Amino acid sequence: MSRLQPRSARDLAELILGYGLIVGILWTPEPLQRILAPIALIATFLVVVLPRQRESSQSNGVQSEDAPQLNAPLGFGTRGLVPSLWILPAALALAALSMFAAAKAGTLHTLYKGDFRHITGYVLWTTYQQFLLQDYFMPRALRLLSSEAAGIAVTALLFALAHLPNLALTAATLVWGAVSCVLFRRYRNLYALGLAQGLLGLCFAVCVPDTLSHHLRVGLGYLRYHATPPAP
Repeated sequence: MSRLQPRSARDLAELILGYGLIVGILWTPEPLQRILAPIALIATFLVVVLPRQRESSQSNGVQSEDAPQLNAPLGFGTRGLVPSLWILPAALALAALSMFAAAKAGTLHTLYKGDFRHITGYVLWTTYQQFLLQDYFMPRALRLLSSEAAGIAVTALLFALAHLPNLALTAATLVWGAVSCVLFRRYRNLYALGLAQGLLGLCFAVCVPDTLSHHLRVGLGYLRYHATPPAP
């Protein structure tokens, strides 16, 4: 059995440790989760950004075999922004259709914590989720696996499994994870994808009954949703 090359070994280790860290935090009690979550987000961000800074600081003019991957756009610039903007009206149309169907089915309801602060925070979080998905997990999965389709499939599966035990959200994120990976591979821009995920997530929240969605909670928070009965 052949041994992993240093780059592959590092990719596998970062994939396991990064995913384990995020999922582990999702299954911690909420007070501790609030402390650990920012640490995990900063750590994953640095794992993505620091190798790029080291690569760009090399002055000998010789690029390593990792350079094409490390220099690939992160998606925060203007590249691909305008061509990708069609994603937003497409997401809006899908949301409108879903809300119409939910109204007919009698499941449409108001948004939990629908104030501007919470909505803005949620959209910022979905944009960072896209950063994790496209810039942390997918590049490593693509380098480890033999085909683009396999890399995208594994990335989407990891994204979906992180939403367990919320089965409805897990199914939705499996589809969206694969679609967003394909779109990012084409446009290399995160803005439309992050906004679209936020819009679709809010649509999901008002269309799917709270008995199933638990206010979009995942991990331990999903299981503890009914732990405290409502006040009489």
